[in-house]
Order: sequence, then structure tokens, then C-alpha cells
Amino acid sequence: MISLLLLLPLVIMAQTSGTIRGKVIDKANNEPLGFVTVALVPFGQTAPVAGCNTNDDGTFVINGVKEGNYDLKFSFVGYLSDSRKISITAAENKRNVGTIVMKTDRKMLKEIVVTEQRSQMSFEIDKKVFTVDQSIAATGGSASEVLADIPSVEVSNEGTVSLRGSESVTVWINGKSSGLTSDNQGDILQQMPAGSIEKIEVITNPSAKHSPEGTAGIINIILKRDRKAGYYGSVQAGADSEGGYNAGGNINYSSGKIDIYGGFNYRNMEFENESTTRTRYFGARNSYQNQGSTGSHNPNNIFGRAGLTWRFTEKDELYLNLMGMYGKGKHESNILAESGAIESDGKYGNPTELRRRKTSMDGRPRMYNIEIGYTHRWSDSHFLDFSVGRHQWKQLRDAEYIQETENLTTTPATVYRSYQFQDGENRSTNTEIKLDYEYKINENSRIEAGYKADFSDDNSPVITYTDEAHTQIDEGLYNMFRYKQDTHAFYGTYSGRIGKLGFQIGLRGEYWNVRTRSYGYHDEQNGNVPGFRKKDFFQLFPSAFLSYEISKGHEIQVNYTRRLRRPWGGQLNDFKNISDSTNISFGNPGLTPEYSNAYEINYIKNWKNHTLSLSGYYRTTEDVIERISYSLDKVIYTTHENVSSTESAGLEIVSKNKIFKKLDITTTVNLFYYKLDGFRYTIYDQDITGKEEKNFSWNARMTASLMLPWGVTMQATGRYNAKRIVAQGHREPSYSLDLGLRKSFNNNWSLSINARDILDSRGWHTVTENNTFYRDSESSHGGRRIGFTLTYSFGNMKAKMPKRKQQEMPANGYSDMDGMGEM
Repeated sequence: MISLLLLLPLVIMAQTSGTIRGKVIDKANNEPLGFVTVALVPFGQTAPVAGCNTNDDGTFVINGVKEGNYDLKFSFVGYLSDSRKISITAAENKRNVGTIVMKTDRKMLKEIVVTEQRSQMSFEIDKKVFTVDQSIAATGGSASEVLADIPSVEVSNEGTVSLRGSESVTVWINGKSSGLTSDNQGDILQQMPAGSIEKIEVITNPSAKHSPEGTAGIINIILKRDRKAGYYGSVQAGADSEGGYNAGGNINYSSGKIDIYGGFNYRNMEFENESTTRTRYFGARNSYQNQGSTGSHNPNNIFGRAGLTWRFTEKDELYLNLMGMYGKGKHESNILAESGAIESDGKYGNPTELRRRKTSMDGRPRMYNIEIGYTHRWSDSHFLDFSVGRHQWKQLRDAEYIQETENLTTTPATVYRSYQFQDGENRSTNTEIKLDYEYKINENSRIEAGYKADFSDDNSPVITYTDEAHTQIDEGLYNMFRYKQDTHAFYGTYSGRIGKLGFQIGLRGEYWNVRTRSYGYHDEQNGNVPGFRKKDFFQLFPSAFLSYEISKGHEIQVNYTRRLRRPWGGQLNDFKNISDSTNISFGNPGLTPEYSNAYEINYIKNWKNHTLSLSGYYRTTEDVIERISYSLDKVIYTTHENVSSTESAGLEIVSKNKIFKKLDITTTVNLFYYKLDGFRYTIYDQDITGKEEKNFSWNARMTASLMLPWGVTMQATGRYNAKRIVAQGHREPSYSLDLGLRKSFNNNWSLSINARDILDSRGWHTVTENNTFYRDSESSHGGRRIGFTLTYSFGNMKAKMPKRKQQEMPANGYSDMDGMGEM
């Protein structure tokens, strides 16, 4: 079997194939036309078997053409279509069709009107792509709000992203990590403007080419970067009903040699949040605590992007991409809690203690990301790409905690007051080096190989003072934490196609070492700073894909990958977060990675106005990292542990329907089964247990876009999440509804009105319990919000569009099994 696989590329390469080249120009001015669609269609058929788009200079090349007779068809919006007949034989397998002259379709240019809207969702065999730049509901919002509207994706009140019910998901920006980690991704995504995002790619089972991080898959955020020749841009301003406002702009310029883009956005937001928690403690501490919290959050920041691509030869280009954020924010909360004993009849007794806690927190986020790269192309399908990126995230945070505890068992009641001021900083730096090589041997086979190095360094010192002059240090709440991780990875994949059967095999090897160090006040004062805890790992991550094209637009695929989830810095830092003195969280330096084996089968069927996608998946995970909680002296402590193993299986159903060219409806239903094995271990002489949990759950989402007269578009998105099991408890059902309207004026102006959470129902309701306590918690963040955004677009777009790479159309109508994302 192995010998046959090794010989397979040679057999495929031995097949006779030819090359077709030429050039396309505009008849009116003899200038070259870029981005013209060139399709190669066999005589007597309608479906192309190969094709490409022309380069900026109008030239094109189609490689790997089999012997036969063809129609070579040329088409471009605003121009009359053209065609040429051509034959490929063993004697004449290199054909040049010369210069193709295309004429402007003046009738079409005069009469063209927008009668259809661009689809917001498309399917590729290895991912789903959601175009969000036309999303009305997200206008003026954040990247977190955009992700919350993506099927199978959830975003918690704290900004945590999950995919198909799992928080073990990797988030990229433009195909790279861009410094996003589990520590900072919530902050960055909540402050990144939605207006800078073009589309979201959801890759649920990535191949060996990609990083194995994230057992649930990868979410890739593609930022806007128009490449129309000439210049193009827009400016916009908006406000919402809660006092938030935003303004920004972007501009793009593209010519034959240079592409330049830039963007700037300022956002000032106002959020109100509230929560209630009801806790009952069992055993000797048979008591209760009821707690309510209200708060406000006011983040404001500047977000900017810029980039340059220089094509200094036909085969070589240099590129530079910059991204940065500078902001500040204020968070305030007030907690009122009452506690007392449980009487013998099970009723709650009168409160014996009242606790009031006020928190005032100032945050100052700083972020930059710089990437420089070089690409060399021997041909359209044979290239080498090298890039180096540097990222830094810094969050300066000052927090003031004032607490009053009132003992109601004394007469008069005794009041205790405490004060704490915490000065902290989270600083994360990351350097990434990537080398990718790709060679398309012929139309049926491709090889890819590459290397990636990633060097991360996180530093998060915290100093706590107990007096308002900030001179008395609380030695028990003094922490210096350092986290370093170096990763080296190599990968290789081979893709092939034999008739209607496509396949890809891949293998990735990763070596990484982790170094952590945490020490307190006395360690530093006595000169006893400990050394780093060191751990080294090496793992192999195979992947395999098979696809079969039943008929045009009708395909089935089966795949397997091995993935992992590494613990991140905050999960490893054993310093205690005291923002709520009765709910304290801390990390666990003993955590190890969790590993998953993921299997998936996909089926796609396309009709003219309808698409159906079915995805069945099964995943087993060992050493699962979960949040676990326990009680001690009427305080709930939460940390992370490698608790046990899980199994999850599900079916994702996606239906796209276009009705009367005016209404687009996309419906997603995700049915899944989850099993968490039971666990038991001891902390502070307490047996902490979690019983085996089995649960069937589901969620559904529907988005409808309707084109109305007078240039008005309406969108509505509704979602429902059924009850779901989590470690030590469950999450109650939830639902929400968003609405939006957009009106266009004179092709340059548009006004968007959106209403998020119009039912004021978006929130979280979680029940957590074990053998020591039972807790029922509800929280909401933001609530109903109505926003208005005015946009002005400008530009001088020419007919041509330069491309970094000729995009060859695969014979099956789908993109290649694997794209150009991160390793």
C-alpha cells in the first residue's frame, strides 16, 4: 500500500498535459484587463474543467490541460463575452492564443441595476465562509458581536469564544495568530471594530498544514482589503441608544506594482450589566448566600491598520502589514450579598451578615502587530512564502476594592471595612516565523510543506496595597508570574485526484517547551526567586481527507485529524483573583495539554437557488481541561484541572435558500451529544467530585435578508440554545433576536439602523453543584441597543483588478482541500 502511494504522483505526472497562455486587453484604449475570468470548457459541455483570472498586465496561463478540443471563454462584468476554439494534442501541447480584445457592453453599463444581494454564506469543502461586510446587525459593533452572529459560534459575556459548544477553539486574524491568545483574545475582539471585517472562515477540522491548537477547530477573521485598481475608500460615523458612538474611515490604492491600504476607527461604548447568584452550602456549613451585582463598562479605543505590497518583478513581491490599538476603559460594579443559616426545616433563616463591595477598575490596553514577508513565484501554482511577525499586547490595570461587612448578630450591628488597591500589568510578546512552500504538480496533484517557529513571552506582575496611600503591601496578594513557550513545527501534505475521487494526506510534527515561574513578596525580598518550571513536549499530528464528487455541485467528504489544546498563561498562574471576595479564581501550574481525535463527514448538494450541507462529527478528548469549583469557609474557589475524558458527536445541518431573488434565508441546526466521565480528587482535605454527565442538546439559528423597494435592505437573525451540560452543572436555554435596516442613497451614501437583542433576552443562566455546594447564577451584559451608522463611499475604480496570485478554478467547482491559512 505504501509503495502504491509513493508511485501515485509519478503515475499522475506521466499523463500528457499542455499549457494555454495569452493576453486580454480593452478595445477602447488597448490597456490590459486584469481579473478577467478565463474558463476552459470541453466541446459539447457547459462546465469548465480548468480556468483562471488574468493578471494585472492582462496575461494568463492555464497549466495541466489534457488532450482534447475546447472552447476558451472570456468574461468580465461590463464587457461583452468572447471565446476561442482551441485543441491540445501530443504534438501541440503548448498553445498561445495571442491577444484577446474585449469590447465594453455599453447597454449593460447603462441598464445595470442591483436586483440581487451577495450571499452571506458560502461552502468550501474544508470550511464555511461567512461574508459579514454587508451585515446590518453588526454595523457599528465589535468583532465579538460579529462572531456571535456566526452559526455554531458562541461568545460569552466575558468575551470567551466557543465553537460547537467547545471553548477549545483557535482564533486567527488574516490566517495568522497575530498575537491572539486565550489571555487577551476577549479584550481584543471586544474592541476591534466590526467595520474592519470582510468575512469569517470557520474551519472545523483543519489539516496538518495548520496549527493543531484548538480541538474544536479554527475561526479565521479576514479583514477588509479591496484590491480594485485605482483608489477606493469610505468614511462612517455612528451612535447608539446607550450613549456609545464611533467614527472611522479606510482607503485603498492599487496599481500594477503597488497595493496600499489603511484604516482608522475610534469607538466609545457604554454597557450596563447585572447578575444574581444564589448559593447553598452543604454539610457542617449548612447556610446560604444570595448576591446581586450591577455595573457599568465604558471602553474606548483607537484601532488602526495599514499595509503595502510591492511587486518588484513578475515573480517577486514584498509585503508589510501593520495593526495597532490604543485605548482605555473604566469598569465599575457594586455587589450586595446577604448570608445566613439554613434552619432545620430547610427554610432560609434571617440574614446574619450583609456585605457591600464596590469595585472601580481602570484599564489601558495597548497592542501592535507588524508582519513583513516575501513571496517568490516560479509559476502560478509554484511558490515560496516567507514571513516574520512581531506582536505585543499590554494591558495596564488598576483596581480599587472597597468592602463593608455588617454583622447582624450584634446589637448594634458591627461593621468591618476593608480597602484594597491592585496594580497589575499583563504583557504578552510573540514572534512568529513562517515558511510555506507549495507546488501544484499538475491539475490533479499538489504538495505542500513548511516550517513555523513561535516564541511567546508573557509577564503579569500584580501588587496589592491595603491602604489608600498605597504604601502597605499585602504580602499574600503579591505575585510575579512569567510564562514562556517556544514552538517549532514542520508539516507536509500531498493532495491528489483520480477521476471523481480526491484525497489528501498530511503529517505535522511539533516540539514545544513551556517555562513558568511564579513567586511572592517574601521570595523577592529574601532573594529566593525560584527558577522556571520546565516541561518539554513532542507530538505528531496526522490528517487524512477523502472526497468524492457524485455529480456537479454534489460532493461527500470524510476526514480525520488529531488536535490538542494547550493550557495558557492565566490557567497556569496560581495567583488568586479577588475582584469578588466570595468567588475567587486562580490557575493551576500542574495542567497538561488535552488531546483530541476528530472525525468528520460532510455532504454538500447545490441547486440553482438552494444549498444543503450536512456535517456529522465525532470527537474524543483525553485529559480535558475544565473549570472546577469547591467551597471553603463560605467562599467559592474556581480553578482548572485535567478532570477526565469526553466524547462528543453531532450533526450540523445548514440550509441556504434564495426565494424570488429578493429573499435569502440561511438556517443552521446543530444537534449534539456530549458525555463527560466522572472524576474525583482531593483539595484541602475535601473530596471534590463530578458525576458522569450525558446530555443531548441542540441549537438553531436563522438569518433572513430581504431586498425591499427604494434601495432598502432588511435583515433579521434569531437564535436559540437549548439546555446544555457543563462541568459540575448545566446551562439553561437562551434565545435572542436582532433586526437591521439599510437604505442606500445615490450609490455613495447609506444609512444603517440596527437593533441588537431586541427582546432584551441575551444572557447566561448557569447551575453549578457538587457535594459541597449548589449555585444558581444569572447574568446579562449590554441589553437592548439600537444603533445608527451613516457611511459615505468614494473612489476611482478602474476596470482591472490586480491579484497576488492567479486563482485557478478546480475542476470540481470547489476550492482546494486546503487554503493558504496559518500553519
